[in-house]
Amino acid sequence: MSWSDVTKDPIDPGAVLARVGRPGDGAVAFFAGVVRDENEGRPVSGMEYEGYDEMARDELAGIVAEAAGRAGTQRIAAVHRLGRLAVGEVSVAIAVSAPHRAEAFAAARYIIEEIKKRLPVWKREHYLDREAEWLEGSLPVERGNRGA
Repeated sequence: MSWSDVTKDPIDPGAVLARVGRPGDGAVAFFAGVVRDENEGRPVSGMEYEGYDEMARDELAGIVAEAAGRAGTQRIAAVHRLGRLAVGEVSVAIAVSAPHRAEAFAAARYIIEEIKKRLPVWKREHYLDREAEWLEGSLPVERGNRGA
């Protein structure tokens, strides 16, 4: 059964992973978005996420349901955090288990990309060298194979 949430509480990656998996699954894909200490060469002290809780919960549940339909697995867990986060804290976590890795990876990727496009959550970076700024959403830049 799929699960999703939007929370102000710290995210425990182990608890997210524990929500997926079964003996017939040969793959578990896990993604964690964490607050980094720099962005575009500027030192970052933390991040703030604001959003409409109920609307975000509903939208995230819809995104997870879409991913489940596309990948053919209901073993998906996704959670996004709101509030002020320090460098290194988890802002979003996604776990997907499926019989094969292709479905698990595809579902996890679909969820994070749709979160970036559709979730009514906004982020504000706090910098060490100047005031905080609200960030615009963006699509990822494909950087090719890095040897993995």
